[in-house]
Order: sequence, then structure tokens, then C-alpha cells
Amino acid sequence: MLSAIIIAAIAVAIFLGYKTKLNTGLFCIVFAYIIGCLIMGLKPKQVISFWPVSTMFVILSVSLFYNVAAINGTLEKMSGSLLYSCRKFPGMLPFALFAVAVILSIMGATYFTVLAFLAPITMVICDESKMDKLTGAIAINAGALCGGDFPTSNLGVIFRGLADTAYEANKNLAALDTFAMEMEIFLFSLVFSVLLITIFKFGVKANRNIGEGVVFKKPEAFTGKQKTTLTLMIVMMIVVLAFPLLKIFMPSQPFIKYMAGKIDVGLVAIIFAVIALLLDLAPQKEAIAKIPWNTIVMIAGAGMLIAVAVKAGTITMLSNWVGSNVPKPLIPIAFSIIGAIMSFFSSTTGVVTPALFPLIPGLASSTGIAAPVLFACTVLGAQSSAISPFSSGGSLILGSSPKEEDRNELFNRLLLIAVPTSVICCALFNFVVAFIF
Repeated sequence: MLSAIIIAAIAVAIFLGYKTKLNTGLFCIVFAYIIGCLIMGLKPKQVISFWPVSTMFVILSVSLFYNVAAINGTLEKMSGSLLYSCRKFPGMLPFALFAVAVILSIMGATYFTVLAFLAPITMVICDESKMDKLTGAIAINAGALCGGDFPTSNLGVIFRGLADTAYEANKNLAALDTFAMEMEIFLFSLVFSVLLITIFKFGVKANRNIGEGVVFKKPEAFTGKQKTTLTLMIVMMIVVLAFPLLKIFMPSQPFIKYMAGKIDVGLVAIIFAVIALLLDLAPQKEAIAKIPWNTIVMIAGAGMLIAVAVKAGTITMLSNWVGSNVPKPLIPIAFSIIGAIMSFFSSTTGVVTPALFPLIPGLASSTGIAAPVLFACTVLGAQSSAISPFSSGGSLILGSSPKEEDRNELFNRLLLIAVPTSVICCALFNFVVAFIF
């Protein structure tokens, strides 16, 4: 009953935000307080502590740094360079963005870091090339997730560890080659991502005019300030990527392990933002004014209500229901859809996979469905709703949109078009995968 109330509250908050044009996050805070304190009996300070400080800080710090690059024209020059390189095949821009995101993620950048680097550039590229912004968002989001699923990448390592733990708890079952399992997940993710981007590329009418009327002139040379800004962007990327990447190849080195654990994209971004402002690369007042405060309030408010849902046991209820009520032939689809629903409310690596992975060894043994397929269905399903505007990635994409009216439109399209389309397509894809393999 309580879980139903919370889910209804989330839906009502979204509806009220849409109808009244007020910030949806404000309604979420109200419901979090009413449900958390008056129904669940939580202390007010406990509900306030659900405010996602980390997510808010990263959006603030990363947007502050990239605002400098946007104000002095560096992002525009960079987007012009990518457009010029694709001048003979502008329709391939979504796939080019996807490829860049995959490569960065495989190199060791976290999902959030990849989007932090690419989202601001992607939004500018969409404006310059007349490409639909939702398609650009789908491309970099899918690329960041797909690359992360590689066996040696950040997400792949976590999923392998969780799968190993799940089989260790079932000592009567033979151990699983989790490296091979994760490689299958990566390949499935690669195929699905390309299919999903193709659907948006050709299914959205606005994309039929990508590059039409655009003059693909060779970009002018970077100015002195732009060169300095570009240098800071490259150095920042190296700082964020270097130690996590070295840790993959030298995991036993204490110093590398220590430094990898101390690198945070938000804190690093603040350092480089301060350096950029000290170098007078853009006016401080203008850079701060462009921080997407409205988006931060919306995401933080939604985060509070979602945290109440987790506290209420909504996630545990969903995972228990899967194991006891789903008919065997529908298990792959169920894992995909339930993973997507749970991921909408919580973290894929922190909640969804730890909750569902332990169910898979026994189900695979009793149903005859290949365990790697069930693991893949769970991961892909959970990642299919990661583009939600309430997620960390979706919120960063929203925050990277330069205009308030564009952010409002993109919010509705992410929620009402991108998420349902991705979840449904993923469920169908997983059904085909389960049937074939």
C-alpha cells in the first residue's frame, strides 16, 4: 500500500509540474515530507538528509566549468570542428557521438564523467547541425553505458563482481566465466544501442534535415583564450581518466589505487573552473548565472522522493515479486522491465543489480535459460531507463542545455518519449536475445 502511494505521488508530482509550469522538484519535496514524516514516521532531519548533495554538487561544478567554455566560444569552435569532419556524411553525427562516448567509457571514464564531457558539446552540435537534441542525448547516453559494460570498464568490473558473489552463494552450481558473460553483455549493449539510435535517427522528423542548409566551413583558428580553455578541458580529462585507467593495468600499486579513489569529477571540475576564472577566460558573474539552478532543484527534489521510496522498501518489494510470481517463459522480459522500473527509482549498480543478480543462478538452473542472458537482460533493462530526467545522466544532459525553454521541452521528451521507447525496445530486444540464445 505504501509503495503504491509513493509511486502515485511521483506521478502526481510530474503531472502537477507539467500543468502548473512550476518546478516538479518542489512538488516532490512536498510529497517526500508528507509521506516520509507523516506516514512513515521519519524525522524531518532524516528527510532533509535525502537531498542528493553529491549529484547537485557535480551538476553545479561541471556546468560552471563548461559555462566558461560556452561563454568564450570554445564549445562552439569544437562543435564546428566535429561538424566539419562529418561534412560529407552529416547524418552519421549521432553515431559519431556514440562512438566517442563508447571509447571514452572503455578508456576508464565513468558514466557520469563521459556525459559531463560530452553533454555540453552535444547540445551545441545539435543546434549547429539541426539535429534533434533528444537523439543527441540518446547517442551519448547509450555510448557511455555501452562502453562502461566492457569487461574491464567501471560498470563491467562491478557486474562481474556481483555475478561472482551470486554464484558463490549457490555453492551447488558450477562457477560462471564472468569475463565471457560481461563480454556478451557488452556486445548485446552495443547492438541494442545502435538499433535504438537508429530508431531515433530515422523516427524523429527533425533528423531528416541534419546538415541541411548548414554551411560546412572550415572552422576559424582558436583565439588565445579559446586555446587556453581547450587546454584546460584536455588536462581536466586526463586528470579524471589517468588514475582510474592506470588502476586497471596496475591494480596492486598502492599510490595509483589511492589516487584513483581520490579523483572526483565534481571536485576536479571546481579546480579547473577556478583556474579558468583566475585566467579571466570568462566573466565570473555570467558563468555563475548560467548554472542550471532550476534543473538542480528539480533533480534534487525528485531525489528526495525517490530516497523515501527506497526507504519504504519499494525496491525490495519489486525484486521479491519477480522471484515468486513471474511465469518462467516471461522471466527475461520481467527482469528487463523490473530492472528498468527499479533503475528509474534507484542506482543500477547500488540497488538494481545487487537485488536481482542473486536470483539469477537459481532461476537459470531451474528454467534452463542461459545465466549470461538473464544477467544481460537485467543490466540492459536497468540501463534502458537511465536517460530519465530524474537520473544523474539525464539531469546532466538537461543542465547542459543552454536555454531554459529548451530544458523544459527536453525534460518532457526525455520522460514521455525517450524512457518509454527505450524500455519497450529493450524488453523486445531482450526477448529476442533470450529466444535465440
